[in-house]
Amino acid sequence: MTSAVVVGSGPNGLTAAALLARSGVRVTVLESADTTGGGTRSHEDLLPGLIHDHCSAVHPMAVTSPAFQALELERYGLRWRLPDVDCVHPLDDGSAGVLMHSIEKTTQLMGSDGARYRAFVSASARDWDRLARDVLGPLLRVPSHPLLLARFGWPTLLPAAVVGRAFRTPQVRALWAGVAAHSFRPLHRPFTSAVGLGLLAAGHAAGWAVAEGGSESIARSLITVLADLDVEVHTGVHVTSAAQIPAADVTLLDLDPGQVASIYADRLPARVQRAYQRYRRGPGVFKLDLAVEGGVPWTNRDARRAGTVHLGGTAEEVAAAERDVASGRIPQRPFVLVGQQYLADPSRSVGNVHPVWTYAHVPHGYQGDATGHILRQLERFAPGARDRIVGLRATGPADFHSGNANFAGGDILTGAETVSRLLTGARTTLNPYSVGLPGVFLCSAATPPGPGAHGMCGAGAAEAALRHLRLNGGSG
Repeated sequence: MTSAVVVGSGPNGLTAAALLARSGVRVTVLESADTTGGGTRSHEDLLPGLIHDHCSAVHPMAVTSPAFQALELERYGLRWRLPDVDCVHPLDDGSAGVLMHSIEKTTQLMGSDGARYRAFVSASARDWDRLARDVLGPLLRVPSHPLLLARFGWPTLLPAAVVGRAFRTPQVRALWAGVAAHSFRPLHRPFTSAVGLGLLAAGHAAGWAVAEGGSESIARSLITVLADLDVEVHTGVHVTSAAQIPAADVTLLDLDPGQVASIYADRLPARVQRAYQRYRRGPGVFKLDLAVEGGVPWTNRDARRAGTVHLGGTAEEVAAAERDVASGRIPQRPFVLVGQQYLADPSRSVGNVHPVWTYAHVPHGYQGDATGHILRQLERFAPGARDRIVGLRATGPADFHSGNANFAGGDILTGAETVSRLLTGARTTLNPYSVGLPGVFLCSAATPPGPGAHGMCGAGAAEAALRHLRLNGGSG
């Protein structure tokens, strides 16, 4: 029987392990932390029973993930829940850009921009079930649906700022800028429309869903799959050298490229070692978990029903803030994401005290305290919010890194969303999962399709590992 070792138990590592085990490979998972899940963990640190997500929180890509659908995670306890409103981007006058699950309802709220928005996103949303495998996989390969992918792909080449000029109303322009800002890149850069269009299309196909009971439910369902497949999972195992990894036919690494370069050192081909050592990291995040009595008193009423709220003001303000962050400066008004997952999943609240999840985009490795910046943005669009806060916990870039080595400098995307990373991953190659050593594969968010709790990086690496096993006479 062939064997595999997976180092790291984020959603990608767990997905890779499950897919290998389902193909008859004997799999062992090693995790350095005391708990599995990586970015899909949750906690109750502010109040027992009050559930905050550690990192990953809202999952439009995960709901439609071909890997998760293949593993039938809902059979293993995963339940998706949808808010009444997917996303709201409020402005200072009390108006807002509003994103609903339904394209029809969304365009009705957009007034004169409705027809433009429909033309931009409706075809990709309609065909998302067929597009997902191509979009959520390596781009340098023959796609299953080339015409659909081409239609989706050509607008994504453009800077988000250019696409935003097609919209006339400040509300829709701001909404688009906020969604595109999930790329953590200045919005005048090429390809910054890719993340935005993907989130919109997947969201209209399946909604901006949350996992019932917290994002840890994603990891818990994957662990249940692994238990069903007799996969061994060992926590508290911190791998710092290749000698610590048990011998196996294939090894998959849910690690960032810098760790791989350190663990394998001069065993890696020189070109791979150089690429991994030079791997570019992106901006960081500064996170505040809030316990809010009675919920956030948003001025805009739709924001009171929204699972996600973007705080950044006008499209121009969002673009300026992202430029500052990329230049190493903390904006006075940073772009802030707010998660109100409890609106879709009331089990996360304790009575009238609700968990509110927030983070601001900050420069990589930022060492300051952005608490005031976040709270001022919150008060800007929800006057009186501070008075309702009964608990608060801050997590800065260094805290993210100490809790998850993949998040160096607070970079929760495991790398800058550059053009080269979108196309080829951590290095220039036609096989982005290979680290240049026979039987060793990278399966973290540094590989296509990149960040998100969708497991597709792990699925791509598992496919590469299974091809290697077949070519080398393995039974897996």
